[in-house]
Amino acid sequence: MQISADPHPTMDPTKMGVGRSIAVLTSGGDAQGMNAAVRATVRVGLYTGAKVYFVHEGYQGLVDGGDHIRLATWESVSMMLQLGGTVIGSARCKDFRSREGRMTAARNLVKLGITNLCVIGGDGSLTGANEFRTEWSGLLADLVKADKITDAEAKQSSHLNIVGMVGSIDNDFCGTDMTIGTDSALHRIIEVVDAITTTAQRSDITETLPLFDKSEMRSFHQRTFILEVMGRHCGYLALVTALACGADWVFIPEMPPDEGWEDHLCRRLTNQRARGSRLNVIIVAEGAMSRDGQPITSEQIKKLVTDRLGFDTRTTVLGHVQRGGTPSAFDRILGSRMGVEAVMALLEATPDTPACVVSLSGNQAVRLPLMECVQVTKDVTAAMAEGRFEDAIKLRGKSFENNWNTYKMLAHINPPDVKSNINVAIMNIGAPCAGMNAAVRAAVRMGIIQGHNMLAIHDGFDGLAQGQIEPITWTSVSGWTGKGGSMLGTKRSQPGKMLEEISQNIAKFSIHALVIIGGFEAYVGGLEMVQAREKYEEMCIPIVVIPATVSNNVPGSDFSIGADTALNTITSTCDRIKQSAAGTKRRVFIVETMGGYCGYLATMAGLAAGADAAYIFEEKFAIKDLEVNVQHLLEKMKTTVKRGLILRNEKSNANYTTDFIFNLYSEEGKGIFDCRKNVLGHMQQGGTPTPFDRNFGTKMGAKSVLWLTEKLKECYRHGRIFANTPDSACVLGMRKRALTFQPLADLKEDTDFEHRIPKTQWWLKIRPIMKILAKYDIKLDTSEHTDMEHVIKKRSPLGK
Repeated sequence: MQISADPHPTMDPTKMGVGRSIAVLTSGGDAQGMNAAVRATVRVGLYTGAKVYFVHEGYQGLVDGGDHIRLATWESVSMMLQLGGTVIGSARCKDFRSREGRMTAARNLVKLGITNLCVIGGDGSLTGANEFRTEWSGLLADLVKADKITDAEAKQSSHLNIVGMVGSIDNDFCGTDMTIGTDSALHRIIEVVDAITTTAQRSDITETLPLFDKSEMRSFHQRTFILEVMGRHCGYLALVTALACGADWVFIPEMPPDEGWEDHLCRRLTNQRARGSRLNVIIVAEGAMSRDGQPITSEQIKKLVTDRLGFDTRTTVLGHVQRGGTPSAFDRILGSRMGVEAVMALLEATPDTPACVVSLSGNQAVRLPLMECVQVTKDVTAAMAEGRFEDAIKLRGKSFENNWNTYKMLAHINPPDVKSNINVAIMNIGAPCAGMNAAVRAAVRMGIIQGHNMLAIHDGFDGLAQGQIEPITWTSVSGWTGKGGSMLGTKRSQPGKMLEEISQNIAKFSIHALVIIGGFEAYVGGLEMVQAREKYEEMCIPIVVIPATVSNNVPGSDFSIGADTALNTITSTCDRIKQSAAGTKRRVFIVETMGGYCGYLATMAGLAAGADAAYIFEEKFAIKDLEVNVQHLLEKMKTTVKRGLILRNEKSNANYTTDFIFNLYSEEGKGIFDCRKNVLGHMQQGGTPTPFDRNFGTKMGAKSVLWLTEKLKECYRHGRIFANTPDSACVLGMRKRALTFQPLADLKEDTDFEHRIPKTQWWLKIRPIMKILAKYDIKLDTSEHTDMEHVIKKRSPLGK
């Protein structure tokens, strides 16, 4: 629901901030990505013509004033993107809690003519900002009375605008899918999970240690790991970690376990061992509690497992490791996009506009009334205190609820005794990418939970044509969430030339439904099978395509599994490349990224790594554009920032190749800067999947099989499966804010088959942000506004 608003007049964005001043501060606990938000706020503020000030040490700096409030420049935020923590500092501030302290802070702002405040912090920090804004006129009146400011100064600063961005690794603020720092914290957690679980993954260890008896080795080798993560009041980190590593159990504050959970947990761990699992993982949020409000600690769980089951059990408490390190690509992009939106929200605000918080929902930038979000966040705490745990999960939002439901299905439901006699086959198509295996694992386990027989097809359509098909079981996919590449094997071949053999094997192996996980080839292959239904009745089975490719070019989905991992690989490589120029002044790097004709990786990595330009196929460029970029770099070398980064998508232009651009820049930069080039190549397809790709793959795999199960019921006629309607073959994709199924045939119109990309791509709209942050003189389109949205409060039907 949106607040009705008059159509906004389009105005020149470079004049929006003229004569105005913006201050930016970070408050509360630090979170990775805060620096990206500060950088974007400063640069977009300067772009609009406003003066921008840093407030050092949070609210304490606001009260202390003087040197703590300093003018920011374009160059002063250079090299901030890749730094963890907050460069401008954060501090707890008792002074600001008193009215006297807030009066002093108000005086400091009025003297500098600052009437726009951007606060990056948690709900406490943002609530404090709103209180400051509410009593602003009273504070000014008292300052005038005390002769600390003049009437003219009070009149000039009569209204204070506040915009918040949520920086918190716990993701504990309602109204936003992700807070700044959460994704990076998950990266730290998953790095630790991967490191400690590998000690129990060795299947050949019994052969390498002949000194031990085999039965002794089993007890020596089988381990239970208990990992405690942050989240005093919110279980998001614990929940997503549990999904991303396939944990056996998770304890979160929002949903305490049922009475007698100790017996249930021990039974579950024993069952997993009986199935052949050598590793048990239990994730605990630091705020985990029982139904009667008593804390559940990792030590308590360890004692239970050791005493009752005799398992070798280890506990790891992660602590502040989760706050540290380099921000992930996601957090840098999130912080950058939020910073841009925050400046626009401040400059568009009127005295009647409520203080807002900027957030992302799906891939949409949204503005939400700050105090509504704070209220819903408080409602969660109240629901938990009153034992309304289902309400607490719902109030956390759709994303949290979906994660919880997926976890419950994959971890807590035992396979049924009665089989469905349905055979569901799974295959990977196209180039391998990180996260494919997580999707396969979730699909296999969800299928088994539904009572289906699951079949693995090796080597894509070739394997289907050659009969490389075998049953795949619950235990055979253990540990797959964290494995890169494709365990099933994958090829680019299309089914067109093998339809006869494919139809025979669908009949021979009694395949009743098909999950195709892959890139553009998966979409085209699925389409070819649908078109072959007229000739081959065997093809009349429900089909679902799950987009999985680093290129992010599958029609019907804003995101593909694997793209986030590739993006982080490119971003961390660019960080190292930029760092190498810190000692060698005046150097420009040209980096070639993958993506086929799709410029997603080059654009998003450009935003995450702070590139000066990103050349892509979708945005045509000519020699004049290259000249403008060279000129831009020549000017840049006159500043204190004496390095440049240029990204080029591999198929952006057939003639302006990476070598051509490298030679052109080298020639034009002679005597001023030198050039280096890097072709990143297949390293972008490899590596262990990021938390986002593991979680995304898990949810997509599970959802695809649930959808197929429903479709099979619809298509069951006269004792057999017969699916020939367009909606029986779909792409499962992320669209704006939801996972949706769209018929393959319906997506043809929005597909450029020659260049293997969708005709409309959402991320093209954020390309101007990258250019503005790189100091190009371009016009930001302000005709599309993000109106304030209400947070819909979900109360229980009884109104409790």
